[in-house]
Amino acid sequence: MTTPAQLRRTALSYPETAELAVDGTVAFTVQGKEFAALRPDRQVVLRMTPSDVDELRAAHPTARRVARAGARLPIGDLNGQQLNHWVRRAWLARAPKRLAAPVAAAGTAVAGEVGDLPKAIGSPATRALHGAGITTLAQTAEWTDAELLALHGVGPKAVRLLREEAQH
Repeated sequence: MTTPAQLRRTALSYPETAELAVDGTVAFTVQGKEFAALRPDRQVVLRMTPSDVDELRAAHPTARRVARAGARLPIGDLNGQQLNHWVRRAWLARAPKRLAAPVAAAGTAVAGEVGDLPKAIGSPATRALHGAGITTLAQTAEWTDAELLALHGVGPKAVRLLREEAQH
């Protein structure tokens, strides 16, 4: 079962995301446009393209269409990978092109093929770093361990490997 903490961590891993809390609802925005929210009744609301809404509804029978191009469903009806996928789709649908393009490109990044990032960190960490605009070891040095760990897909092992590689 997916938790609100995972929704928060995933949403905040995307560039220029802000978190707002109003009347028990926690909303995540990019450039002032809401892309995800968690209502007090533990329903996740995702703002996506109509085709993504249709795909979400086909994959998750409890998903319901909502006004203003979106869908909602209980957070507990999504596993972690599904939540990450749909939050990414929602962010991409609402983010300006200058932000969305590098994140979309990062979705196909392969470990060992982005800048001088080591292959050993794995593809999920490579995609997360690339999506944040990090393509070199020198750029990772500008981020704290906590900031790197906040990127969805970057775990303690990847941070350790990055730090070790940067010292060589």
